[in-house]
Amino acid sequence: MFDMGFLELMLIGVVGLLVLGPERLPKAARTLGLWIGKIKRSVSSMQREISAQLEAEELRQKLNEQQKKLDEGVQQVKRGVESIAEEESGKRESASTTDDAGEAPPTAPPEKRLDDALARARTGSEGDDAQRPADASTADKDSAPR
Repeated sequence: MFDMGFLELMLIGVVGLLVLGPERLPKAARTLGLWIGKIKRSVSSMQREISAQLEAEELRQKLNEQQKKLDEGVQQVKRGVESIAEEESGKRESASTTDDAGEAPPTAPPEKRLDDALARARTGSEGDDAQRPADASTADKDSAPR
């Protein structure tokens, strides 16, 4: 802590012996040692607290950076899904104008279209359900003689 050599300690000891006397010098040295120990412990505990706070702040900053990156990724995916949903609705609208009935089917709200696009993305299916061929079981029922 302090840069004190043997001569400085010897000088302090002689002055303390002359000022305090031989009866009170051991008690004063013991008290001084206890105070120095308390000061060292409190300084080291403060250093530990400061370093812990710095580490916690660094972790918070890293967490915030990761959260921002995650939010940006989510926004990119959301924009991609929305663009896919808009393309799908555009395909449906163009297909509905060429419908035999001449009526345009009601358009689903954007939330529903987004949910549908997410569901298709999760299952890995592409395209419109109306464009898929019917499965064999329904084809057999329709063509079976009655």
